Amino acid sequence: MKNIVACIDNSAAAAAVCDAAAWVSTQVERPLVLLHVLDKSIYPAKTDLSGNIGLGSRTHLMEELADLDIQRSKLALEQGRLQLDEARKRVEPLGVKSPELLQRHGHFVEALQDLQEDTRVLVLGRQGEDHESGLREIGGNLERVIRTLSCRILITPPSFNKPQKVLLAYDGSATAKKVLYVIARSPLCKGLPFHLLMVGENNQKNQQLLEEARKELLEQGHADVSTAIKQGDVESTLLGYQKEHQLDLIVMGAYGHSRIREFLVGSTTTNLLRQSEVPVLLMR
Repeated sequence: MKNIVACIDNSAAAAAVCDAAAWVSTQVERPLVLLHVLDKSIYPAKTDLSGNIGLGSRTHLMEELADLDIQRSKLALEQGRLQLDEARKRVEPLGVKSPELLQRHGHFVEALQDLQEDTRVLVLGRQGEDHESGLREIGGNLERVIRTLSCRILITPPSFNKPQKVLLAYDGSATAKKVLYVIARSPLCKGLPFHLLMVGENNQKNQQLLEEARKELLEQGHADVSTAIKQGDVESTLLGYQKEHQLDLIVMGAYGHSRIREFLVGSTTTNLLRQSEVPVLLMR
């Protein structure tokens, strides 16, 4: 059985990640794994000081600095364990039974890649603890995760409220149809009102595509489905519609169609994540 994996750190978004992951876990009835990664780029297991300090009489200083490195890593591991324990205490009252606590030492993205096969939804904060200088910035690790992993990723801002209404960005493409197929059948948003929004020209073809998507949601038991076509810049139009209708969750494909977008995080995705005040579920 695939798990819900929540990335826990010491960032301002950690509580929101716990709340979002607990919501996903209980909705889809999948086990929750609380993950803390001690990133090698921040806490190396061992530092090579031989090129910085001379030999002979300075050997004892090298040893002392190496010991400090070891102590620093041990403290970081202990801090991570405490963070995981606090996360456990937060998610259990939200209905999560016996969450698994998992700690890894390695590169953050590589650690997530190792777990990807058993991950149904990955839950991340918009910013990690090493990238909180600006509230509207997104962490570098987040961009790499989106670019590298193929699982579904839920990104939450520093606060999370249980979704009551969902915005599905839809353009009628093959990718959008796959996203629609999955989300329509998923228990994640079962029973919630849906707003289908297409950003483009309001013509007969697009109206027909939206109507077909609306019917698919209705057939899967979603009784309250609205559709709209808006013209304008994609991310500002999506976010403007979300705010106007007070929608609590944005669901969209992670990339555009071009091969460049398959290699890099698309500008629409990046800008939307940066500006969104609600969680965004990215589906590949």
